[in-house]
Formats: sequence, structure tokens, C-alpha cells
Amino acid sequence: MTDKTILVVGTYDTKNDELEYMAERICSQGGGVLTMDVSVLGDPENPTDYSKHQVAEAGGSSIQQAIDSGDENTAMQIMAKGAVTLSQQLHAEGKFDGVVILGGTMGTDLALDVCRALPMGVPKYVVSTVSFSPLIEPERLAADIQMILWAGGLYGLNSVCKSSLSQAAGAVLGAARAVEPPSTDRPIVGMTSLGSSCLKYMKLLKPALEERGFEVAIFHATGMGGMAFESIAKNGGFACVMDFALPELGNLMVGSVINAGQDRMLNAGRAGIPQLVAPGCLDLIDFAGWQEIPEQYQDRPFHEHNRLIKSSALNNEERRQTAREIAARVSQSKAPVHVLLPNHGIEEWDKPGDVAHDPEGLAAFLGEMRQVIKAPVQLTEIDAHINDQAFADAALAIFDRWVADGTVRVL
Repeated sequence: MTDKTILVVGTYDTKNDELEYMAERICSQGGGVLTMDVSVLGDPENPTDYSKHQVAEAGGSSIQQAIDSGDENTAMQIMAKGAVTLSQQLHAEGKFDGVVILGGTMGTDLALDVCRALPMGVPKYVVSTVSFSPLIEPERLAADIQMILWAGGLYGLNSVCKSSLSQAAGAVLGAARAVEPPSTDRPIVGMTSLGSSCLKYMKLLKPALEERGFEVAIFHATGMGGMAFESIAKNGGFACVMDFALPELGNLMVGSVINAGQDRMLNAGRAGIPQLVAPGCLDLIDFAGWQEIPEQYQDRPFHEHNRLIKSSALNNEERRQTAREIAARVSQSKAPVHVLLPNHGIEEWDKPGDVAHDPEGLAAFLGEMRQVIKAPVQLTEIDAHINDQAFADAALAIFDRWVADGTVRVL
């Protein structure tokens, strides 16, 4: 008897020994294994549970079409499409509890698609020659993906690569045994924020929402957090969102790598999830500590928060541009959207006497928001700072109305 089953995915024609080694390590620890071959040209030494033919057909194609394409990139995208569809189907049927995928750049490309397609809470491990590489766009990463470098194993087994392979095998099985997937017992409110030294509303809102019977998940809006937020929203995982920290949108517009992808602020609306929106920290630009500052921003003072992140401010016109971008995105929503404008400031450090105090810039942003937010999106101005109790009270009042009229669905 095995307690958890792991799906092992890779090109068994060229990496049979490595894949079988991981499978053996999983089985040696009491786990079960399903194998999926995503090869194109060759065949595995031993039959796999799901053949390359089944994978290609699951994606609406065939191995022959992949071969006839004459291009390895096109061929592997055919296999990636099939691997995504088949993995989703197998997981929905309860056939596996976690996945581990091995690859170089080709296999990693496929692995990223498979991992993003599986629900959050399904352990996802990728053993790759390009783990953590800048070749991988952050927005292609699943919210809970784990990666380990496939070191020293490009051609054949050895003690160096066995170290990576065995760690991945043990890690995915251990994760499958230990994981508690997101619960469906209570409706979840998804909220964005930054650290509580900058944005404090979650301290007021979280206990109030929990008293109302909701679970609250707060996402750190520094790129990866926003991607996780968007991923869950895309799959309809929230009853409502309180999207009150938007620096990832401003960062996206100015070219910073600290963004959450092109679909930031779009997925909740597409999924029909009601949104409360506020412009927390949208006065700042964040850049990676290692990132070269674009020339047009080099004349501005920068605060190095730590070795990972440094920040400066948007100018008046950039603030107006962010207002227009917010309006463009929320206008696409299929569900109600209510924008809250705290007229006394949008982050802790923009209060009078603090380093980010810029009344002219705030006025430029607020004025543009008043112009561009149009019905059916609603707009409420609050004579308070975003960190004041009055802001939290206004958000809760709207939320309560939505609960009462059924806009926010309660389980």
C-alpha cells in the first residue's frame, strides 16, 4: 500500500535513467508513482503509464504531427499542450497527489505550463538545468512551484546529480503527505497589501471580516504575491477581493521587474468576482536591487529598502497614467467594482512631514481618477488616509451591502 502517488514527467527517450531513479527513490520511501513520457522522437526503455502518443492526443494532436513539424520548439509545445490537458484530467480523477518534472530548457518550458495548470496546493517540483534562471519569466511560475537545479546531470547519472534528483523525489512526496490544500469551508476574501509599516488597513479589516465568517488571505504585492493573487482569482477562488495595494501595476507600466504580469487587476473581473479597489502605494516605483535604473528615472532620489528592493516616486504625469490604467482594467469587469479614494494619502510615508509627502502628486492622481472612473464602476471618496479607521469602515460598509444583496456569495 502507498499513501501518496507522484506523477513523474519527462522525456523518457533521453532521460530514462534519471526519471527512473527519481521514481525508485519515491517508491523506496513508500510512495506510489505514475509515469508520463513527453518524448517526441525516441521511446523509453520500459513502457510508461502514459505514453507520448496519449500525451500528444490529449492535446488534440499526434506524435506524427509533432515530428512532421520539423521544429523541436513546435513539437514540444504540442507535447506541453497535451501534458497540461492530461495532467489536469488525471488530477481531477484523483490519480496523483503531486508532480515532479525533469528537464533542460525544453522540459522546463513544458514543466512551467503543467505546474501553472494544476491547482494551488498540489505539490509541484521541477528539476531543471535552468532553475532560478533569469530565462524564466516570473509570470510563468505557478504560485506554489518549487525548483531545484539539476546540477551535473546533463548526460547520465552520477553522485552529483543524484543529490538533486533524490532531494526532489523526497521533497515532492513529503509535500504531498504534509500539504493542507486551500479549504472550501469558508468563503475567502483575497486582499493585497505591503508590509504593515507602510499599509496598515489589513490589521483593521482582517479581524472584522473573520467575525463575519470569512477567511482572509493577504498577498504581498511585490510581484510573486500579486501573481499568486491573480492565479487564484482566475480560478474563481475568492468570494470578493480587496485589491488595495497596487504598486505592481505602476511597476509594470514603468518597466520594473517587480510586477505581477500583464493580467494584473484583470482576473477577478473576468471570473465575475466583485472587487473593492484602492490605490495603496501607487505613488512608488520599485526596482530590484540588482536592476539598472532606466535613464529617465535616474534623476530621482532612491531609497534602498534592502539589497533586494529600492524605491522612488512616480511623477505627476505617471500618476495620471496609472489612474487611466486602473480605469481601463476595472472597466472590463463582469462583476461590480467599487473604487475607494482616500483623499489624505495612500501609504504611511506620504503623510505631512514624511519622506513621500507630495500633495501635488496626490492631487494629480486623485483628479485624474475622478475623471476616468465611469459607471458602472462606482467611486467613493473618503476624507481620510488609507491607514485610518475611516477607510476600513468605508470598505466594510460596502462589503456588508454586497453580502446583504448577494453580490458577495456566502457558502
